[in-house]
Amino acid sequence: MIWSSALILMLGTLVVLMMLGLPVAFAFIGVDLLGAAIFLGGKAGLDQMVRNTFAALSSFTLAPIPLFLLMGEILFHTGVAFQAISTVDRLIARVPGRLSIVSIVGGTIFSSLSGSTIANTAVLGSALLPDMLRRGYHPSIAMGPIMATGSIAMLIPPSALAVLLGSLAGISIAKLLIAGIVPGIIMSIVFLAYIIGRCSFNPSLAPVDEAHLGLSARERWIPFLIYVVPLFGIFLIVVGSILAGWATPTESAALGSVAAVIAAVAYRKFTWAGFLRSIMETAKISVMILFIIGASVTFAQILAFSGATDGLLALIKDFGADRMVLVTAMITVLLFLGCFVDQVSMIMITLPFFIPLAQTVGVDLLWFGVLILVSMEISFTTPPFGLLIYVMKGVAPQSITLRQVYMAALPFIALEIIVLGLLIGFPAIATWLPAIMR
Repeated sequence: MIWSSALILMLGTLVVLMMLGLPVAFAFIGVDLLGAAIFLGGKAGLDQMVRNTFAALSSFTLAPIPLFLLMGEILFHTGVAFQAISTVDRLIARVPGRLSIVSIVGGTIFSSLSGSTIANTAVLGSALLPDMLRRGYHPSIAMGPIMATGSIAMLIPPSALAVLLGSLAGISIAKLLIAGIVPGIIMSIVFLAYIIGRCSFNPSLAPVDEAHLGLSARERWIPFLIYVVPLFGIFLIVVGSILAGWATPTESAALGSVAAVIAAVAYRKFTWAGFLRSIMETAKISVMILFIIGASVTFAQILAFSGATDGLLALIKDFGADRMVLVTAMITVLLFLGCFVDQVSMIMITLPFFIPLAQTVGVDLLWFGVLILVSMEISFTTPPFGLLIYVMKGVAPQSITLRQVYMAALPFIALEIIVLGLLIGFPAIATWLPAIMR
């Protein structure tokens, strides 16, 4: 079988199974069974599939994924995150779109403590959205910042998907985690500038909010020093230990999870019910991710054995395209896929082609990894199937339509694409901080 036929067979079967509504992990397993029978020698291929799955899931480099997720789930289910966001709400006053600003600042803070974009969006939506709508905020200026800031957890460590990407692409996980910090902060600043500018030109989008105007400086800052500043200690434990070279990502993730438990106990928010729920939610998400990883390893191997990977790479090289053109084309493919499939599936489908191609044309894999992360961040809110769109629809009042959620996301998708363009044009934005790591 020629390589193009093998490629069409494998990818076509995967797409058909997903369109039939089969869970992504089982769609990959179905394609693996077909590919093993055709390209890997039948029974011998099935044996190899089992070995691949065991080897993939026993990799120590994947250990930070559940630990980073656990950090965010503990802070979410114990209520520590809600307390911190409420404190940020008291601190910010006298700015256009005040509650939208609170959602961006609070979401960025929680992103530095949570490896889960879902938890980040759920916390912000539950804590702020009802109050924003009750005060007369336009749905677009209320929901848009929450979804956009929720997805920043993809970039700012701890990021479970950064760990997954680094592990599968052969990129230093520690450097990839650190490389997302500056782009994540830039993203937040761009969101803040947009909210302030838009609400200044059109005040009706966010009516003047007089809440907390009568509070003294002491009443504003003391709660912040008590309930927010200590939480930065968790971020320093995770990121500082990696940046200083004192701990591996797995060790720093374990320390961060312990620190999250200590914070919940210190604030008297810890309950066994909340802790067990955090573990259950972490297990659900982790098992889903690990299932897809186990199945996709054989998928990539079948593509290689069938000649599809080498054939496609040779075809692209024959075109002689410029390196930046190839990078832009790969990012465009990711943005397109992000409209229809989840982020883990995006990684698994594209990495077998993208990483060898990037290496062939001399692309810095660390920089390319950050571009992939930003592309996946954008895909969290791209219609029609962006995951955070449906998280937002779930926490919003029933009067909010799906179309309103779509429209709220669009301006922030445009802003994220602008930042993505900056990263493509100026790679040092992503690479300078990892360069100073010990």
